[in-house]
Formats: sequence, C-alpha cells, structure tokens
Amino acid sequence: MREVILETERLVLRTLEQDDFEEVCKLLQDPVVMYAYEGAFSDQEVQAWLDKMFWRYENDGFALWAVIEKSSGELIGQCGITYQEYNGGWVPEVGYLFRKEFWHKGFATEAAMACKEYAFQVLNFDEVYSIIRDSNVASQNVARRNGMTEVDTFVKHYRGVEMPHIIFRVSRKDI
Repeated sequence: MREVILETERLVLRTLEQDDFEEVCKLLQDPVVMYAYEGAFSDQEVQAWLDKMFWRYENDGFALWAVIEKSSGELIGQCGITYQEYNGGWVPEVGYLFRKEFWHKGFATEAAMACKEYAFQVLNFDEVYSIIRDSNVASQNVARRNGMTEVDTFVKHYRGVEMPHIIFRVSRKDI
C-alpha cells in the first residue's frame, strides 16, 4: 500500500513499492546519475536497494521515498531520511537522487527542504546531515540551499574506491 508521506507545491513523496522497480531502474541504472556511486546498478543491485528501503520502512519508520512530480504523476527521483554511519555512530541523513532530465529544476531542493522539516517536526531529530561525495557539487549546492553547512570530511570505501565525502549539517536551532 503506497503511503503518502508528505507533499510540496510540485511533489508528492510516498513510500516505494515493488511495483516501482522499473521506474527505480531508470534512476539507479543511469551511469550519469550514479557517478557518485561509481556506476550504474545491475537489476540485482536495484532490487537490493529497494529491499533495503523496505527494511528501513519497517525497522526505522522512514527511508528514501519515491518523489512523484504532481503535474505528470511520474516518479522522478528519491528523497528521504536514512541513518548513515558517521563518526562512530548513526546520524539521520537527508538524501536525494533524481533522474537527470529533472536536474536543475529545483526539485531536489524542494524535496530536501521538505524532508528536513519532516525530520525536525515529525521525527523530532535535533539535527540532520547530508553526506555528499566531494565531486558532487550539485548535491552540495542542494545541501547549502537546505540551510546546511560543512562540518567535516571523511573517506568512504565503496566498490573498491576511496571516495572523499563532505559532511553537511543543520540543527533545529539553526532554522
């Protein structure tokens, strides 16, 4: 059952479902979109991604959600909140990923800002993070527009590659 989590002026964020597999493939199997992940995902990796989101819905009560453009009804990306490992613990991260034909239209910022508000108002977090690869300037700009500032850097090891990341954070008291 698809559950609407939140709405913005142009977007609906709802839970992902297995029926979204083909639409999620359009996102996760695009090498341009997935450059920060060192390449496109296989069908098996897409399914594992979906399974991880389903597990997070069940266990955390939140995860990345499908981002639906209201005017077209199309799934244009994913945005939401996930726990990410940082500094020896787990922090709530506002994450976002959009199909390239929807870049530079303000959708990522609109969705990320709504997720930040959801994290503060509904989930009652005192601060949220965005952990972004150092080469992903567009996502860094979204984090800044979302009121976040750089607080740290670290290196993630993923797919055999060392990937420098920048840690962005915003606290409830900052907004």
